[in-house]
Amino acid sequence: MTTIKDSVHDHIAVEGVAADLLETPPVQRLRRVKQLGTVTMVYPSANHTRFEHSLGVYHLADRALSHLGIEGRQAERVRAAALLHDVGHSPYSHNIEAIVHRKTGKYHDDVDELLDRGEVARVLTDYDLDPGRVAGLVGGDGELGQLVSGELDVDRMDYLVRDAHHTGVPYGTIDHERLVRELRFVDGDLVLDEGNVQTAESLLLARALMNPTVYAHHVARIAKSMLRRGTERLLRETDVTAEQLRRWDDCDLLVGLRTSEATEEYARRLSERDLFKRAVWAERQAVPDELLAADHDDVRELESEIADAASVTPAAVVLDMPAAPSMTESSSRVLVNGEVRRLGEQSTLVSAIRAAQTDQWRLGVYAPAADSERVGEAAVRELGLDLDGTRIRDVRRGIHATLDEFN
Repeated sequence: MTTIKDSVHDHIAVEGVAADLLETPPVQRLRRVKQLGTVTMVYPSANHTRFEHSLGVYHLADRALSHLGIEGRQAERVRAAALLHDVGHSPYSHNIEAIVHRKTGKYHDDVDELLDRGEVARVLTDYDLDPGRVAGLVGGDGELGQLVSGELDVDRMDYLVRDAHHTGVPYGTIDHERLVRELRFVDGDLVLDEGNVQTAESLLLARALMNPTVYAHHVARIAKSMLRRGTERLLRETDVTAEQLRRWDDCDLLVGLRTSEATEEYARRLSERDLFKRAVWAERQAVPDELLAADHDDVRELESEIADAASVTPAAVVLDMPAAPSMTESSSRVLVNGEVRRLGEQSTLVSAIRAAQTDQWRLGVYAPAADSERVGEAAVRELGLDLDGTRIRDVRRGIHATLDEFN
């Protein structure tokens, strides 16, 4: 047994299949993949990695299995899946996952080929564990897959607490010990036991508060958009393939960007935090409905149109249009008077949080500081944004001059 000191869970005891998996190259690579990607541009202490997060998920899964009375090979499969659940992440975590998916059709939890060969496959086979079944648990398959990937999964419980700890914000603080202790299965569904509606709400609320202040902070979004633009160009103009890139770590990607003439400027800006500025920051009601349906190619065309109208190069315009807000946690199941109910049906907080998410949604247009005023004016016209007079004046004088302390 190996005992590891953790910043969130104190001491984590790692044994059995997890102890051997810990030393495999795919798991060790996670030491070099930051948990929060470009959020470090906002919160300098958010340098924690997917490796320590994976240890935390393993720890909480182990605790949950103990409380649920699940033992033997079945439990070992879950422990293995918990430790391996992030081995499929590409560099900078979720920041470039959409690019990888467009090129390969794979998301980070598509880990079959990583688990059925090499050192990981050898370890799993030594413990008489089928790599395919472990990969299925990573993807959330079956009853026990809900522990690893579901509305009440231990992945969510760890990253909220860990991300709050390392960013220094209080919003992700949840009673993860109680959440783990109150889990149970009812007719194949993972639910929270009686008296835990507020416990489930705390998970929902923590995620809702962390999103605008951490995960979707405007500076992190700008840096992420620039990283995506550079990565797309790297794949388009060099011999690097998406299959290769998805197995790189953060340093590999930054070096790749830096050593290609086509992308070296993106690497410089990201390394020196010389980021684009907000030219437009538009609320949901200001954005035409048809614009929300734009796909990747449509967005690139719109960027070119804005660039032409502003007399700048296409590389000087980034249109950042997030997906519609979602709230997976509202599907969490809780026992109320002996009946399994979805949290969205039981909690009056859900509708309020949904409304808040819509209020927080913003369309962003970013450009270098010297071009942001012209780009902002062009974007308002070309995108048909319905901004009031105050916001138009803000765009015209360059709203980057009035951004908060983080920018």
